[in-house]
Amino acid sequence: MIRPDATVTDAVRELVEHNIGALLVCEADPSGEVHLRGIFSERDLLHAHARLQGPASGKSSPPNKCPWMAATVAELMTTEVITVSPGDSVEQIMDLMTTKRIRHLPVLSEGRLVGIVSIGDIVKAQHAHLAAENRFMKDYIRG
Repeated sequence: MIRPDATVTDAVRELVEHNIGALLVCEADPSGEVHLRGIFSERDLLHAHARLQGPASGKSSPPNKCPWMAATVAELMTTEVITVSPGDSVEQIMDLMTTKRIRHLPVLSEGRLVGIVSIGDIVKAQHAHLAAENRFMKDYIRG
């Protein structure tokens, strides 16, 4: 997670340090309850670069010349966050990721953030399911 007032540079450091593709943008209210405000992903970085880098000149700007690196996460994050619930099936989540072309989905239970599921989690779950099904079929054929 990252706060909305963190800089994009801070977000990039977090993404790299934890080898992840997205951060949930959250704020705590005075009671300490955490609220989801958005999601900041590698895709948001690419969109910012394309939008804010200026006209194409055939040359890349040095990293310290990227004006958007000093922006806040809130300025560049995706605010229309699609979420799932703990009761959603792997198939439902996979379908949602495919149709919406997204790779990370926050998990909310009764409006509270309880986790995040990534496309990697879905692939792992599907792989385990197919491996079990494969073993069952081989055992069935062998009698």
